[in-house]
Amino acid sequence: MRRLGKVLQEQYGEKVYKLSLSSGCSCPNRDGSLSVGGCSFCSEGGSGDFAAAFAPIDEQLEEAKARIRQKTDAKKFIAYFQSFTNTYGDPARLQPLYRQVLERPEIAALSLGTRPDCLGEEIMAMLRELRTLKPVWLELGLQTVHEETARRIRRGYPLAVFAEAYRRLRAEGFPVVVHLIFGLPGESREDMLESVRYLAALDPPPDGVKLQMLHILRGTALGEEYQKQPFPLLSLEEYAELIEESAAILPPETVFHRITGDGPGRLLLAPDWTRNKKRVLNTLNARLAAYEI
Repeated sequence: MRRLGKVLQEQYGEKVYKLSLSSGCSCPNRDGSLSVGGCSFCSEGGSGDFAAAFAPIDEQLEEAKARIRQKTDAKKFIAYFQSFTNTYGDPARLQPLYRQVLERPEIAALSLGTRPDCLGEEIMAMLRELRTLKPVWLELGLQTVHEETARRIRRGYPLAVFAEAYRRLRAEGFPVVVHLIFGLPGESREDMLESVRYLAALDPPPDGVKLQMLHILRGTALGEEYQKQPFPLLSLEEYAELIEESAAILPPETVFHRITGDGPGRLLLAPDWTRNKKRVLNTLNARLAAYEI
């Protein structure tokens, strides 16, 4: 397996850091367009609780860089728009916003978190124009390949929509990063690995994956469900085994962008072991040592 940090360092000759930014977009799964009430695991921050608040983009960039430079003399950055659906909006507003970011010399690439059902032709035309400046990555929140689970977590689109969006993006040469969540309610270990095998079997396979443990957050529909009737959650050891098996299943050309994630401490209901990020990373890294290339 290859890690994103190492791949970027080889590509740019130095360490590259992500700047978590906000585009001011909403999501069709939250604003009433789909009438399903939003993904049940998603917080008020739109799964981007650590992203910058929406503000003038130059201000966001400088604040995000300042936080990173408290720890390192970083010079190159990925502009990462994580919260909500960053291709859900008027291209007349989004195009100049993203173009302004890409024109900055310190920005190496643009990464847009989005949904596969928010990639209409106007948006695709915008993306084509933007990638003439610098690389543009599309991050698609798949979470699971199982339709029953998708309905339970109110994802709001069937697997066929993901498959078609993925096909179109890859046919046009856009790098695609796919998100999966392990530990979704009702899924067995084999169910989770089946989602990984689905990604490995895509032709071509994803450029990258982000794997994450399910966080049960206060203020979400899933949080309310869990508080009323708790369901089984993965232990750290079970999660680590799934990450290790994923490394064995996915092809070497698929880069691991993330192997765990953070839930805001003030909102996190469970699992409690995810609060100790150092222990989690040490456990995962020990498991993955044999797969590093």
